[in-house]
Amino acid sequence: MREPSERGPGRPPEHPRREPSERATGGPAERATGLPSQPPDLVVVGAGPAGMAAAATALDGGLRVALVDSGAAPGGQFWRHPPDHAREAIPTADLHHDLPAYRALRATLESHRRTGRLALLLNHHVWTTVRAEHGFAVHAMDRSHPPRERAVVLHAPALLVATGAYDRQLPFPGWDLPGVLTVGGLQSLLKGGGVVAGRRVVLGGTGPFLLPVAAALATRGAEVVAVCEAAAPSAWLRRPVPLLRDPAKWAEAARYAAVLARHRVPVRTRTAVVAAEGDARVAAVRTASLDGDGRPLPGTERRIDADTVGVGWGFVPQLDLLLPLGCDLADAGDGTLAATVDAGQRTTVPGLYAAGETCGVGGAALAVAEGRLAAVSVLTDLAAPGRPHPRRTAGVRRTAARHRAFARAMAGAHPLPPAWPAWLTDDTTVCRCEEVTAGAVRTAREEGRAADHRQVKQLTRAGMGWCQGRMCGPAVHCLVAAPGRPYSPAERLIATPVTLGALADSVEPPSETT
Repeated sequence: MREPSERGPGRPPEHPRREPSERATGGPAERATGLPSQPPDLVVVGAGPAGMAAAATALDGGLRVALVDSGAAPGGQFWRHPPDHAREAIPTADLHHDLPAYRALRATLESHRRTGRLALLLNHHVWTTVRAEHGFAVHAMDRSHPPRERAVVLHAPALLVATGAYDRQLPFPGWDLPGVLTVGGLQSLLKGGGVVAGRRVVLGGTGPFLLPVAAALATRGAEVVAVCEAAAPSAWLRRPVPLLRDPAKWAEAARYAAVLARHRVPVRTRTAVVAAEGDARVAAVRTASLDGDGRPLPGTERRIDADTVGVGWGFVPQLDLLLPLGCDLADAGDGTLAATVDAGQRTTVPGLYAAGETCGVGGAALAVAEGRLAAVSVLTDLAAPGRPHPRRTAGVRRTAARHRAFARAMAGAHPLPPAWPAWLTDDTTVCRCEEVTAGAVRTAREEGRAADHRQVKQLTRAGMGWCQGRMCGPAVHCLVAAPGRPYSPAERLIATPVTLGALADSVEPPSETT
């Protein structure tokens, strides 16, 4: 997930000089830029836990794979590291979990990269995927050698999308002040650069993700003055079975609790950050206890001095590359929609697979299991003489089922507070890019009869700015949609900013006829 640009709302980025388009067909220039020397059997978009596991399994099964990611190193958000050349200068290993699995996957990928079966394309931003004559065409911008950028088109009969999810935000007065970040943004700074964003930090929102971020900040020297969890711990008592079946989750929570206790970090349940204060940047927050619906209780508000605030209300699956292909979606159970897949991670589009949090948020272990299942499905569907038969998957399916049950229980125990709009004043900014207020959104609902965020966008420009509604879309949806209706992201034909010249470079010439 990308934090809002410091350039300000509506101002376009400065785009670097372009290079001619390169297509994955095997020429010398393509080998020099890391593109595959032969067309791959499978393109995997996203090198997080799901994408890494899928690529490794497919490679071990004899396929040629192109693994594409916008980051500088494999791992995604969960295993985010500094670039390889900076690892020794910026040690972050203590911030990670299950590093043996990560190292094993990287070793597998590296061994296949040396043989030429894997094309690992880092710093490649995929901006669209389209159906092609014999499968799919994946359009990306190679930004590995700034200030140059190069248009790249990859062709393969099978495509696996494992693009993860991004932080879901709920606005509150002052959330647009410098110093207010997403919880995922705070973790990205820690893992990717060893950067502690502030000295006095308040975290708020809901979900277990607050705990590892608080523990990591405290370990690295920040004073975490409060963790405000909107849910009540008793909610888990109504869903005990998934917890009992997954003792590793208990052990992980106990480790975080020990770190927070050692650093005397208070965790306040049924509490939310309802406002931030400051001039040039955030200087304090106001918190309040919540009733059962999420309304602030009178007389419980307190003011806490802080220079940094991290807020997170769960995650939204990143579906930008799936929607243009016509992939069906389903209610993920947490207020969002996710890709519809079968037991083998096949979507409703032939040849298209999805794994990880594009299928619903469930954590890294579930993402790895789904990545392996998807790769086995690809191997089965592209079966050819001489390739190893896909291995048995019963154990992986059981692991995935256990983690999915835990994810469903987590969504039920940490819902969005239904009455959170009560925190907003009419002049609270909801869309930061276009500076649309809560009052304008409410007017669009009441006078313009807007029923979802798309109609609000037409009436107010909310969601038309730099982030294209990724930050404000879920909140706008909650403000206008009927209760219980999940957020459906808008279809974007261009998933990441590209120049018009880059678009022209990526257009493929018509095939010659004889």
